[in-house]
Amino acid sequence: MEFLIFAFFISLLVTLGLVRYQHLHEKISSDHDLSGPQKFHTLAVPRIGGIGIFLGILFAGLLTFWGFKLDRGYLVLQLVTCALPAFLVGLLEDVTKKIGVKTRLIATAVSAGLVGYFLNAWITSIQVPGIDWLLGIGAISIIFTVIGITGLANAYNIIDGFNGLASMVAMISLLAIGYVAFKANDPVLASTCLIVLGAIGGFFIWNYPRGLIFLGDGGAYLIGFLIACLSILLVQRNPTVSPWFALLVNAYPIFETLFTIWRRKVHQGKNPGLPDGAHFHSLIYRRLIRWAEVHESKDTASYAKNAKTSPYLWLLSSLAVFPAIIWWQTTWVLQAFALLFCISYVWAYNAVVKFKTPSFFNLFK
Repeated sequence: MEFLIFAFFISLLVTLGLVRYQHLHEKISSDHDLSGPQKFHTLAVPRIGGIGIFLGILFAGLLTFWGFKLDRGYLVLQLVTCALPAFLVGLLEDVTKKIGVKTRLIATAVSAGLVGYFLNAWITSIQVPGIDWLLGIGAISIIFTVIGITGLANAYNIIDGFNGLASMVAMISLLAIGYVAFKANDPVLASTCLIVLGAIGGFFIWNYPRGLIFLGDGGAYLIGFLIACLSILLVQRNPTVSPWFALLVNAYPIFETLFTIWRRKVHQGKNPGLPDGAHFHSLIYRRLIRWAEVHESKDTASYAKNAKTSPYLWLLSSLAVFPAIIWWQTTWVLQAFALLFCISYVWAYNAVVKFKTPSFFNLFK
């Protein structure tokens, strides 16, 4: 627990420094483009929040290693080292605004290959006949793992649309993974989850509700990559944990990405790599605008609406995470809840598009 606290305060203080001295780096670190389809902030905000998270994890890992808990510190240091290509290329995009999506995905794939090789974190089974046979072939297992890790890292970048959204979803997932690691008698992995959780928490303080700093691509890719790796390692190190736990605990970012690809490519006939304003969180925000225009003043509406958007998606993510925690050993139950989550997501999305907002969307008004 002490390492969680250390990671939290390192991240908290580093992020505070980035916010406090924004005037020294804002020309390269801030998001000055306020006109994009997914831009909902009204002032230029630094996009380098991933630095605080990375340093929080790194120094907590070093402290753990030096504190004679070598196995725990070594795992943390291995993970952050493998994450470097994904994090640094994402951070380079945050400061230059010139790194394309393909380059970022390739860098993340390199990180995925590194963690698979050095930590033996390969996906070899998802308990589906036929697919498991294919995953028994080494090359297919490697490709599947690299795509899976890269996809989840990119998924966190996709859902990082509002203050506190991606970071809280990440912390919810980490709590679940850490809890199941503890139940499976894997204290090394459980403590690693707590360190990553603490570092994200230090950033969260400054990101929510006021949005003083953003994750940026570097931060989003970093936390998505680490959660993907920890999910795979939990299953790989503990055979009693169903592979479908790893899928269900990450159901929201995974399905948001797959649904976005289908919506853009098949339904709209567009390039799935181009940004748009039709993500679920974007639609919820626009529904809140209609309420805020009536009930809030012009000066406070933008800040209030942004802060009110994320809790809806925290709740949505939790609807998948809670059953994953309860039935983490029972594959068929997890599969049933995964299907139920997908159906619920499509129903809710369709309801919001048609302006037939479900009644629970009034909870946070």
